[in-house]
Amino acid sequence: MTVEDVLKILPDMDPGWVWLAGAGPGDPGLLSLLTLKAMQQADIVVYDALVSQDILNLLDGGVRLEFAGKRGGRPSLKQADISERLVVHAQAGKKVLRLKGGDPFVFGRGGEEARYLVKSNIPFRVVPGITAGIGGLAYAGIPLTDRYSNSVVTFLTGYGEDGGLSRDIDWNALAKSSPVIVVYMALGRVEAICQKFLQNGRRPDEAVAIVSKATLADQQVLETTLATAAEDVVRADLAAPALIILGQNVKLRAGLDWLGAMTGKILTAKLPETLPHK
Repeated sequence: MTVEDVLKILPDMDPGWVWLAGAGPGDPGLLSLLTLKAMQQADIVVYDALVSQDILNLLDGGVRLEFAGKRGGRPSLKQADISERLVVHAQAGKKVLRLKGGDPFVFGRGGEEARYLVKSNIPFRVVPGITAGIGGLAYAGIPLTDRYSNSVVTFLTGYGEDGGLSRDIDWNALAKSSPVIVVYMALGRVEAICQKFLQNGRRPDEAVAIVSKATLADQQVLETTLATAAEDVVRADLAAPALIILGQNVKLRAGLDWLGAMTGKILTAKLPETLPHK
Protein backbone atom coordinates (compact mmCIF):
# COMPACT_ATOMS: atom_id res chain seq x y z
CA MET A 1 0.00 0.00 0.00
CA THR A 2 1.36 3.43 -0.97
CA VAL A 3 1.01 6.73 0.86
CA GLU A 4 -1.51 7.76 -1.79
CA ASP A 5 -3.58 4.65 -1.02
CA VAL A 6 -3.57 5.54 2.69
CA LEU A 7 -4.62 9.12 1.99
CA LYS A 8 -7.58 7.86 -0.05
CA ILE A 9 -9.04 5.91 2.88
CA LEU A 10 -8.66 8.78 5.34
CA PRO A 11 -11.66 11.11 5.97
CA ASP A 12 -12.31 13.83 3.40
CA MET A 13 -12.92 17.48 4.18
CA ASP A 14 -16.50 18.57 3.59
CA PRO A 15 -17.71 22.04 2.58
CA GLY A 16 -18.66 24.14 5.58
CA TRP A 17 -16.33 22.30 7.94
CA VAL A 18 -13.32 23.61 9.85
CA TRP A 19 -10.40 21.34 10.62
CA LEU A 20 -8.17 22.45 13.50
CA ALA A 21 -4.91 20.72 12.64
CA GLY A 22 -1.43 20.64 14.11
CA ALA A 23 1.50 21.14 11.74
CA GLY A 24 4.10 19.96 14.24
CA PRO A 25 7.19 21.91 15.27
CA GLY A 26 8.44 22.68 11.75
CA ASP A 27 10.00 19.72 9.95
CA PRO A 28 7.53 18.68 7.19
CA GLY A 29 8.39 15.05 7.90
CA LEU A 30 6.56 15.35 11.22
CA LEU A 31 3.20 16.18 9.64
CA SER A 32 0.47 13.59 10.18
CA LEU A 33 -1.07 12.01 7.09
CA LEU A 34 -4.47 13.44 8.04
CA THR A 35 -3.07 16.97 8.21
CA LEU A 36 -1.38 16.41 4.86
CA LYS A 37 -4.68 15.31 3.33
CA ALA A 38 -6.39 18.41 4.71
CA MET A 39 -3.69 20.55 3.14
CA GLN A 40 -4.45 18.90 -0.20
CA GLN A 41 -8.22 19.42 0.03
CA ALA A 42 -8.71 22.76 1.79
CA ASP A 43 -10.09 25.81 0.00
CA ILE A 44 -8.72 28.19 2.64
CA VAL A 45 -5.80 27.71 5.03
CA VAL A 46 -5.67 30.04 8.03
CA TYR A 47 -2.19 29.53 9.41
CA ASP A 48 -0.04 30.57 12.36
CA ALA A 49 3.35 32.24 12.50
CA LEU A 50 4.87 28.98 13.77
CA VAL A 51 3.93 27.01 10.66
CA SER A 52 7.21 26.67 8.77
CA GLN A 53 7.70 27.86 5.21
CA ASP A 54 8.71 24.34 4.19
CA ILE A 55 5.25 23.15 5.24
CA LEU A 56 3.47 26.01 3.48
CA ASN A 57 5.40 25.12 0.32
CA LEU A 58 3.54 21.79 0.27
CA LEU A 59 0.21 23.55 -0.34
CA ASP A 60 -1.32 23.65 -3.78
CA GLY A 61 -0.96 26.96 -5.58
CA GLY A 62 -4.72 27.38 -5.83
CA VAL A 63 -5.43 27.34 -2.11
CA ARG A 64 -6.17 30.64 -0.41
CA LEU A 65 -3.70 31.44 2.38
CA GLU A 66 -4.58 33.71 5.29
CA PHE A 67 -2.00 34.59 7.92
CA ALA A 68 -3.31 34.68 11.49
CA GLY A 69 -0.10 34.51 13.45
CA LYS A 70 0.44 35.82 16.94
CA ARG A 71 3.95 36.74 18.04
CA GLY A 72 4.74 38.39 21.35
CA GLY A 73 5.42 42.12 21.16
CA ARG A 74 4.25 42.44 17.54
CA PRO A 75 0.94 43.68 16.10
CA SER A 76 -1.36 40.73 15.46
CA LEU A 77 -4.99 39.78 15.03
CA LYS A 78 -7.14 39.41 18.11
CA GLN A 79 -8.23 35.89 18.89
CA ALA A 80 -11.90 36.78 18.49
CA ASP A 81 -11.21 38.04 14.98
CA ILE A 82 -9.44 34.83 14.02
CA SER A 83 -12.29 32.69 15.35
CA GLU A 84 -14.88 34.79 13.53
CA ARG A 85 -12.92 34.50 10.31
CA LEU A 86 -13.15 30.70 10.52
CA VAL A 87 -16.91 30.92 10.99
CA VAL A 88 -17.41 33.29 8.05
CA HIS A 89 -15.46 31.05 5.68
CA ALA A 90 -17.29 27.92 6.84
CA GLN A 91 -20.69 29.61 6.48
CA ALA A 92 -19.70 30.44 2.89
CA GLY A 93 -19.37 26.71 2.23
CA LYS A 94 -15.58 26.58 2.17
CA LYS A 95 -13.37 23.75 3.37
CA VAL A 96 -11.40 25.55 6.05
CA LEU A 97 -8.09 24.37 7.46
CA ARG A 98 -6.89 26.12 10.61
CA LEU A 99 -3.23 25.13 10.54
CA LYS A 100 -1.34 25.59 13.80
CA GLY A 101 2.26 25.02 14.77
CA GLY A 102 2.70 22.05 17.10
CA ASP A 103 -0.59 20.69 18.45
CA PRO A 104 -3.76 22.83 18.41
CA PHE A 105 -4.64 21.92 22.01
CA VAL A 106 -1.18 22.48 23.54
CA PHE A 107 -0.76 26.22 24.13
CA GLY A 108 -2.31 26.70 20.70
CA ARG A 109 -5.66 28.25 21.68
CA GLY A 110 -7.39 25.55 19.69
CA GLY A 111 -9.84 25.03 22.52
CA GLU A 112 -10.98 28.64 22.29
CA GLU A 113 -11.50 28.38 18.55
CA ALA A 114 -13.36 25.07 18.88
CA ARG A 115 -15.73 26.55 21.46
CA TYR A 116 -16.42 29.49 19.15
CA LEU A 117 -17.22 27.05 16.32
CA VAL A 118 -19.60 25.15 18.60
CA LYS A 119 -21.34 28.40 19.57
CA SER A 120 -21.69 29.25 15.88
CA ASN A 121 -22.98 25.77 14.91
CA ILE A 122 -20.00 25.05 12.68
CA PRO A 123 -18.93 21.38 12.42
CA PHE A 124 -15.24 20.76 13.03
CA ARG A 125 -12.56 18.10 13.37
CA VAL A 126 -9.42 18.25 15.53
CA VAL A 127 -6.24 16.75 14.04
CA PRO A 128 -3.50 16.44 16.68
CA GLY A 129 0.07 17.42 15.88
CA ILE A 130 3.47 16.78 17.45
CA THR A 131 3.96 19.49 20.04
CA ALA A 132 7.33 21.24 20.24
CA GLY A 133 7.93 20.02 23.78
CA ILE A 134 8.08 16.47 22.44
CA GLY A 135 9.35 16.82 18.87
CA GLY A 136 11.75 19.66 19.63
CA LEU A 137 13.38 17.81 22.49
CA ALA A 138 13.71 14.64 20.40
CA TYR A 139 15.53 16.61 17.69
CA ALA A 140 17.76 18.16 20.34
CA GLY A 141 18.70 14.71 21.61
CA ILE A 142 17.03 15.24 24.99
CA PRO A 143 14.57 12.57 26.17
CA LEU A 144 11.44 14.01 27.71
CA THR A 145 11.43 11.13 30.19
CA ASP A 146 14.03 8.52 31.03
CA ARG A 147 13.97 5.99 33.84
CA TYR A 148 17.44 7.15 34.92
CA SER A 149 16.42 10.78 35.33
CA ASN A 150 12.65 11.33 35.65
CA SER A 151 9.19 9.81 35.52
CA VAL A 152 7.41 13.17 35.74
CA VAL A 153 7.47 16.14 33.36
CA THR A 154 5.62 19.47 33.39
CA PHE A 155 4.77 21.73 30.44
CA LEU A 156 4.08 25.41 31.01
CA THR A 157 3.98 28.58 28.99
CA GLY A 158 6.27 31.52 29.63
CA TYR A 159 3.72 33.92 28.17
CA GLY A 160 0.72 34.93 30.25
CA GLU A 161 -2.50 36.55 29.11
CA ASP A 162 -1.27 40.05 30.04
CA GLY A 163 2.10 39.62 28.35
CA GLY A 164 4.03 38.79 31.53
CA LEU A 165 4.55 35.43 33.20
CA SER A 166 1.43 33.36 33.72
CA ARG A 167 -0.25 34.23 37.01
CA ASP A 168 -1.78 30.82 37.65
CA ILE A 169 1.56 29.05 38.21
CA ASP A 170 2.48 28.01 41.74
CA TRP A 171 6.23 28.36 41.28
CA ASN A 172 7.06 26.96 44.69
CA ALA A 173 5.02 23.80 44.19
CA LEU A 174 6.30 23.42 40.63
CA ALA A 175 9.94 23.81 41.61
CA LYS A 176 9.60 21.16 44.31
CA SER A 177 7.43 18.62 42.50
CA SER A 178 8.60 18.32 38.89
CA PRO A 179 12.12 17.06 38.10
CA VAL A 180 11.85 18.08 34.45
CA ILE A 181 10.13 21.26 33.26
CA VAL A 182 9.59 22.40 29.67
CA VAL A 183 8.69 26.05 29.14
CA TYR A 184 7.13 27.20 25.86
CA MET A 185 7.37 30.75 24.44
CA ALA A 186 10.10 31.55 26.90
CA LEU A 187 13.00 33.21 25.10
CA GLY A 188 12.15 36.77 26.12
CA ARG A 189 11.57 35.73 29.73
CA VAL A 190 14.52 33.46 30.42
CA GLU A 191 15.87 35.62 33.23
CA ALA A 192 12.51 35.99 35.00
CA ILE A 193 11.76 32.27 34.69
CA CYS A 194 15.16 31.19 35.98
CA GLN A 195 14.85 33.60 38.90
CA LYS A 196 11.50 32.07 39.84
CA PHE A 197 13.03 28.62 40.02
CA LEU A 198 16.13 29.80 41.90
CA GLN A 199 13.99 31.66 44.42
CA ASN A 200 11.96 28.51 45.00
CA GLY A 201 14.79 26.12 45.70
CA ARG A 202 16.20 24.81 42.42
CA ARG A 203 19.99 24.47 42.34
CA PRO A 204 21.98 27.17 40.48
CA ASP A 205 24.06 24.48 38.74
CA GLU A 206 21.00 22.53 37.51
CA ALA A 207 21.21 21.62 33.83
CA VAL A 208 19.23 23.78 31.39
CA ALA A 209 18.91 23.66 27.61
CA ILE A 210 17.38 26.21 25.28
CA VAL A 211 16.23 24.83 21.93
CA SER A 212 15.79 27.50 19.26
CA LYS A 213 13.88 26.83 16.03
CA ALA A 214 13.36 23.20 16.97
CA THR A 215 13.41 20.61 14.14
CA LEU A 216 14.29 23.21 11.49
CA ALA A 217 17.52 23.28 9.49
CA ASP A 218 18.81 26.20 11.59
CA GLN A 219 17.95 24.63 14.96
CA GLN A 220 20.28 25.65 17.79
CA VAL A 221 20.66 24.02 21.19
CA LEU A 222 22.32 25.86 24.06
CA GLU A 223 23.35 23.82 27.09
CA THR A 224 23.79 25.92 30.20
CA THR A 225 22.77 26.09 33.87
CA LEU A 226 19.96 27.74 35.76
CA ALA A 227 22.33 30.39 37.17
CA THR A 228 23.91 31.37 33.85
CA ALA A 229 21.10 30.73 31.32
CA ALA A 230 20.00 34.36 30.94
CA GLU A 231 23.52 35.62 30.19
CA ASP A 232 24.30 32.69 27.91
CA VAL A 233 21.13 33.22 25.84
CA VAL A 234 22.12 36.84 25.17
CA ARG A 235 25.64 35.81 24.29
CA ALA A 236 24.44 33.09 21.92
CA ASP A 237 21.96 35.47 20.22
CA LEU A 238 19.28 32.79 19.92
CA ALA A 239 16.11 33.42 17.94
CA ALA A 240 12.48 32.64 18.73
CA PRO A 241 10.62 30.35 18.86
CA ALA A 242 12.47 28.61 21.65
CA LEU A 243 11.91 26.17 24.49
CA ILE A 244 13.56 26.05 27.91
CA ILE A 245 14.19 22.59 29.36
CA LEU A 246 15.17 22.37 33.00
CA GLY A 247 16.29 19.09 34.56
CA GLN A 248 18.82 16.31 34.76
CA ASN A 249 17.72 14.71 31.50
CA VAL A 250 19.46 17.57 29.64
CA LYS A 251 22.74 15.84 30.56
CA LEU A 252 21.69 12.76 28.59
CA ARG A 253 22.17 14.76 25.40
CA ALA A 254 25.85 13.81 25.42
CA GLY A 255 24.81 10.33 24.34
CA LEU A 256 21.65 11.07 22.37
CA ASP A 257 22.40 14.04 20.10
CA TRP A 258 21.69 12.09 16.93
CA LEU A 259 21.67 15.22 14.75
CA GLY A 260 25.10 16.13 16.08
CA ALA A 261 26.32 12.60 15.36
CA MET A 262 25.30 13.04 11.72
CA THR A 263 27.82 15.87 11.46
CA GLY A 264 30.63 14.11 13.27
CA LYS A 265 29.93 14.51 16.99
CA ILE A 266 31.10 11.54 19.05
CA LEU A 267 28.36 10.29 21.35
CA THR A 268 28.84 8.50 24.64
CA ALA A 269 26.65 5.72 26.02
CA LYS A 270 27.89 6.32 29.55
CA LEU A 271 25.44 7.94 31.95
CA PRO A 272 26.56 11.21 33.56
CA GLU A 273 27.69 10.59 37.14
CA THR A 274 25.32 13.25 38.49
CA LEU A 275 22.15 11.45 37.40
CA PRO A 276 20.08 9.85 40.16
CA HIS A 277 20.65 6.30 38.92
CA LYS A 278 17.78 3.94 39.70
